[in-house]
Amino acid sequence: MLGSEVLVKMLADYGVEKIFGVPGDTNVPFYTALSRTEDNIRHIMARDERSAGFMADAYARVSNKVGVFEAPSGAGAMYSLPPVAEANDSSVPVILFTIDIPLSTEGRGCLTELDGVNLFAPITKASMQIKSPDKIPEIVRRAFRIATTGKPGAVHVVVPEDMLTAEVNLNDVSLHVEKECGYFPAHPTNPSYFAVNQVLDLISAAERPLFVAGGGVNRAAARKELTEVATKMNIPVVNSITGQGAVPDNHELAIGVIGDNGYHPHANKAMEEADLLIYLGSRIGSVVSIGWSFPSDNSDRKVVQVDLDPEILANTTQNSLSIASDVKSFLLELGEQDNTDPATNEPWVTQVNDWRAEFWQNAEPLFEDRSLPMRPEPIVKAFNDRITKPVNILSDAGTPTPYMTRFLRLGDENSTFIIPRAFGGLGYAIPAVVGAWEAEPDKRPIGLFGDGSFGMTVGELETLVRLNCPAILLHFNNACFGWIKGLHRLQGVGNNDCYSVDFSQTNAYKVAEAYGMRAFQVHSLDKFEQALDIAFDYDGPCFIDIVVESLADRVPPVVSWIRKRGEDPLALDSKEIKYAN
Repeated sequence: MLGSEVLVKMLADYGVEKIFGVPGDTNVPFYTALSRTEDNIRHIMARDERSAGFMADAYARVSNKVGVFEAPSGAGAMYSLPPVAEANDSSVPVILFTIDIPLSTEGRGCLTELDGVNLFAPITKASMQIKSPDKIPEIVRRAFRIATTGKPGAVHVVVPEDMLTAEVNLNDVSLHVEKECGYFPAHPTNPSYFAVNQVLDLISAAERPLFVAGGGVNRAAARKELTEVATKMNIPVVNSITGQGAVPDNHELAIGVIGDNGYHPHANKAMEEADLLIYLGSRIGSVVSIGWSFPSDNSDRKVVQVDLDPEILANTTQNSLSIASDVKSFLLELGEQDNTDPATNEPWVTQVNDWRAEFWQNAEPLFEDRSLPMRPEPIVKAFNDRITKPVNILSDAGTPTPYMTRFLRLGDENSTFIIPRAFGGLGYAIPAVVGAWEAEPDKRPIGLFGDGSFGMTVGELETLVRLNCPAILLHFNNACFGWIKGLHRLQGVGNNDCYSVDFSQTNAYKVAEAYGMRAFQVHSLDKFEQALDIAFDYDGPCFIDIVVESLADRVPPVVSWIRKRGEDPLALDSKEIKYAN
């Protein structure tokens, strides 16, 4: 077999069904092998290598399989850096194959020559080069094993073009695969019986215990287990942004988002009042801990941290107990050994739900606000009301984040809400809807992004139309980099004096129409609701261009910003807070 055929066979045998990528000079042999294979594997062409990587990232998050993408040499590899870094730091198993210049031409001034191994080494779990065609099966096995075991992450493999065109003697290699490494987490670490019993003792002694669900709950596919254990023990659950959906939002024990950005004041208040915090799959970073200032120091509060990666245990907190374990395995053991009395937590559950009810009652007037330009609260409410089936929501880390994380309420346990939070790069949502749809074609993918992000990945609208991906894209059009402009305003800069953050307000819907999408521009809530109804009834890609208030017009629900304005971020009312003049 040719090296390219061996590579394709190995990928297919690992269960890879979708490969995202962009064609180039060097990857022609790989494409030839893909086009001729009889295995169930399909290439999905993106318009940009960065987009291909974000597609693979979203595919992995939704499917719990390894996301695979490929890129040609030189610039193709360089454009692939952002999604690889995001996936790796977000514990998402993604494998990138860069099809490089022939090994025989290295060091001779070949066009697009690049030291790809060292380029990707700092942002991956492993970056390696195939130096012999006979090594292809071994390297592929190693890539899948590294990506899915321990803390999942990204792996980069450089494949010189002449490795693909060389012949491989099948008598000299083994094409076996490790099926368990096609999904993640592979070979999960189990907690000790002793550690689980220590947690149960802490829960029995606590009056106000609280589960804190981080992104590791979703990475471990442990949503069902957390809901069952929390219900059995009658322990409230708060979550980070990446832990959203860990427990359905309409569940009595799902209190809300904690931390800095898009937080719920009643959830943060629960964190402050809890006498036992059990962090599940959270590294307790700067956003969750509001710059390591939250919750406030309390020598009487016990902290338990459960994480697959022992390196992050007690890294930012003084833990009473650290447990290196897969979150799902821990929850299964905790539920199995549980002997606690759920009735003892009822006063605590009642208290946090009273806070939650007060917050949502105070928020009701915000949802009825029909002033212009449109405000985000009624937009989120109208959107939320129309989600009647399981969906996959993919959001950029910018403009949509603070209001969506605060006001979006998904009561369906089969829906997901994904925001890349490792590096906060823009340009994720549009390509990510493709990856999510390829992972779960029975669920409508919905993308949320601002106009700053739109300008970075507009070309992928063609990809959506070509694939007939039935995405609903919500474009928040405020003619600026809103988050950054808000930071300027927070520092006392006048609205018209903010420097180099504003741009022309475009008719983005006309761009979407030019690509062949069903598109609307809306300036009022009535028109937005009408457009949403049409979009949800339509079976193709839709684009709604929403002319909306900027994040620089009002202080958004961000604790550190509210503190800077001298207000109480734990207040349960919905007081409007202005920027400094």
